[in-house]
Amino acid sequence: MKTYKYPAVLTIAGSDSGGGAGIQADLKTFSAMGCYGTSAITAITVQNTRGVTGIHSVPASIVQGQIEAVMDDIKPTAIKIGMVHSAELVQAIASQLKHYTVPVVLDPVMVATSGDKLIEDNTIALLKKELLPLATVVTPNLDEAQILAGMQLQDVRDMKEAARIILETGCRSVLVKGGHLKGSRLYDVYLHQNGDMHVYESAAIDSNNTHGTGCTLSSAIAAFLAMGTNLPEAIEQARQYVYHAIDEGKDVKTGEGHGPLNHFYQPKKLQKYELD
Repeated sequence: MKTYKYPAVLTIAGSDSGGGAGIQADLKTFSAMGCYGTSAITAITVQNTRGVTGIHSVPASIVQGQIEAVMDDIKPTAIKIGMVHSAELVQAIASQLKHYTVPVVLDPVMVATSGDKLIEDNTIALLKKELLPLATVVTPNLDEAQILAGMQLQDVRDMKEAARIILETGCRSVLVKGGHLKGSRLYDVYLHQNGDMHVYESAAIDSNNTHGTGCTLSSAIAAFLAMGTNLPEAIEQARQYVYHAIDEGKDVKTGEGHGPLNHFYQPKKLQKYELD
């Protein structure tokens, strides 16, 4: 009898009690892509569609233990990193990930859709020094890219310059997301260390349900990488998934604030690959 394996992905992120972002959005995305999701929880947030009112950090040793337990047994073929809000957690995760060689998608979560700050000030410099150099791709939104690059972003030209500055941290590539720019078209700028640049473009969707968009995009990229897709194509397919997830969820009311995407608008069966 043949033996198979699932394409597994690990998310290292915080828990969103409202279910729209963080670990919950990541696992929903992995499942919708046909991947097997695993997790290492960095924090428990008190959160709903209206905002974040509390954060309880998970001890660094427990976060390290979760990563090691999953990576040494289930052996995911891609990792997504989300909310890492303390310097201690940055150091713990970085030291653990140096043992593995799988693609890493780093979503430098700093500010929630509601505007709530999710990272400590002294953590940002350490994040740039310790975690960004381990990333296959870093996926900041405009607010996060402004913090990482130390400049204001007003248009696509600024996004390109910010991507160049962020690359100097040592990450292999950057995807600066322009979803917060006003206009009928959305632009994301991808830049690789080898000089390859691509500007992705799509129509803007009028929706209040955008909570967890960044988590979902980075998780979808990681899922496609886990299935063997090359990075530029993984980004393109992930963007298409997020676009449709927003579109299919735009007329649904979940809570009184920013609602979630429709992660399961077209779910795929759990994929199976024959073991070597």
